[in-house]
Amino acid sequence: MILPILNIEKFRAGQLAGKEELLFNELHGERHIDEPHKHDFFSILLFEKGEGKHTIDSVEYEIENSQVHLLFPGQLHKWDIKSGTIGYQLMAERTFFEQFAPYFRFSITEYQNHPVFQLADATFNSLLYEFKAVKEELQKTDAKNHIIYLRAAIIASIVSSEAEQLLSTLKAYELNPRLAKFNTLVDQFFKEQKQVAFYANELHVSANYLNTLCRKHLKASATQLIQQRISTESKRLLSNTNLSIKEIAFELGFADHAYFSNFFKSQIGMTPSAFREKR
Repeated sequence: MILPILNIEKFRAGQLAGKEELLFNELHGERHIDEPHKHDFFSILLFEKGEGKHTIDSVEYEIENSQVHLLFPGQLHKWDIKSGTIGYQLMAERTFFEQFAPYFRFSITEYQNHPVFQLADATFNSLLYEFKAVKEELQKTDAKNHIIYLRAAIIASIVSSEAEQLLSTLKAYELNPRLAKFNTLVDQFFKEQKQVAFYANELHVSANYLNTLCRKHLKASATQLIQQRISTESKRLLSNTNLSIKEIAFELGFADHAYFSNFFKSQIGMTPSAFREKR
């Protein structure tokens, strides 16, 4: 199954305000996306009042009041938003997103793994102020790009501050360059390389040291972190493609689909077939 990839132009007709590289929209009431799809742009949603479910990369998140949701280019998503929901959405074309992306400060992979943040009242109000300021600037006939850029950078900085408070693992990656590099390497090679020794060699440390580093700062061994990445991709493929379990096993670098099934059951608590039927 080929999943659709939507570009920003698809949403321009419904915009409340926008320029070529950035759109602002509001969400009111029910919204449904039954079939998962990807975007080739960045999207950030701020929910003032919310109820429903937002599935990002096969992980289901409850939509609640005072939340921010991040959706990066290439991530799968669908949602079931209930009546009474009030939200605000900024959609940034990829090249514009890349200009303010450094203000997120942490690895983009970490935000992809933790895309939803519950906000304190003060943080929510700060973000809402910036969202509305972006909307007002976009609505001007002489909207200034540099002002919009600065507002977007402030939004990214506020989200980063919230991430720093809520996710100790993000701080661990920031303070330990080797962990950040390990995370990047796992994301790049997990299909081909499943042994800690490979990553330790790439980082020029021993496997024992890498395991100790991971346990100390991330509360999991290097092996467990590699397995978590494989499990995440397994669930994504089972939920959102028509590939057979044998094909998925091959895609993930397992020579034998029975071995993959045993691995999946040990990680998730059910067989791949049972998981697919449940979804």
